[in-house]
Amino acid sequence: MTARPVLDNRAARRVFLDRHLLLRPEGGPGRGADLSNVIERLGFVQLDSVNTFARAHDLILWSRRQQYRPSALNASLKGRAIFEHWTHDAAAIPMAFYPHWRLKFDRDAAWLRDRWAEWRRPGFMEQIDDVLRHVTDHGACTTRDVGNDEPKNSGGWWDWHPSKTALEYLWRSGALSVCHREGFRKVYDLTERVIPAENLAARPDEEETIDWACRAALDRLGFGTSGEIGGFFDIVSKAEAKAWCAKALARGEIEEVDITRHDGRLRPVFARPGLADAARALPEPSSRVRTLSPFDPALRDRSRAEGLFGFHYRIEIFVPEAKRTYGYYVFPVMEGDRLIGRIDMAADRPKDTLVIRAFWPERGVRLGKGREARLITELERGAALSGLSALDFAPDWRRDPV
Repeated sequence: MTARPVLDNRAARRVFLDRHLLLRPEGGPGRGADLSNVIERLGFVQLDSVNTFARAHDLILWSRRQQYRPSALNASLKGRAIFEHWTHDAAAIPMAFYPHWRLKFDRDAAWLRDRWAEWRRPGFMEQIDDVLRHVTDHGACTTRDVGNDEPKNSGGWWDWHPSKTALEYLWRSGALSVCHREGFRKVYDLTERVIPAENLAARPDEEETIDWACRAALDRLGFGTSGEIGGFFDIVSKAEAKAWCAKALARGEIEEVDITRHDGRLRPVFARPGLADAARALPEPSSRVRTLSPFDPALRDRSRAEGLFGFHYRIEIFVPEAKRTYGYYVFPVMEGDRLIGRIDMAADRPKDTLVIRAFWPERGVRLGKGREARLITELERGAALSGLSALDFAPDWRRDPV
């Protein structure tokens, strides 16, 4: 029996970061066709409303294209280069992928109909026809335009009024699409008035979508288990991804490879044939210090990030302040192919300032003069992304590893 190829940890990290566009010093305007290319190569970009410094999607794209500015993403949505829907969360997705989301529309419709009946206020299914009729007759709308006679409570995700839930359900099940955003508020319209005709007309069958989703996921990850491949777009089930891997392996389209974890243990994964040779041809990593989003696609799977980089990272949203190690929503910091620390910072917009509260280096990482200078340069660039003109460092911002 032939031994499986082995990628040492350094090679595995570089393959992974190269597929996530974080290895090389790539450049581009970060808008138009260049922005579409970045999103296509990543597969999708997660959308998030939290804006302590910059919204997650903006920071993800800016980490790859320093000239990117937030208005470019909404321009791509309006220009129909992308559409918004769901992977494991809300995401901006290349329009060319739209036909394969039909499977997700169908599956989400059944799942949400049952789960939201338990989680949300009753009566949303009864509002489906009225909400759809409202959009048909009056055109694009937001959640403010429906359910005006329904009681509004806290407004949290668990307590939407029935017409808002119906609007979201119609989006998740494919009848409506997001045509653009006003600020961060979604504007919905009938799907046939939003999605280009050629994308709307394409109707791959279930088997074609499963095959596409697994291939596209593996190409963007570089390597992965069947669970990681299936979970990338979250279109196919674990069983479907496992079956696809078995068939692709039998056809010789993929091979089994051992990846060396940060702790030296081997982890079996699937990859395209020849990955070990491709890894040897990769360049040295960029020397840039990068501030990453907590939702960066390279870090979304926290267990994988810990295995590859030895970086234990969690956002402890529900943990009482006294028990938090770092506080809420600290940003990972990468240098080359290493995660070197995490930084706590926030925009003080009235003062036009990015406030840096603390930087914790990882154990074994020294914040020398050169590294500190590169970090400050990155923070100055990040302040510009957020439209801020100054940095303000807390007196004790340089912290010891925890």
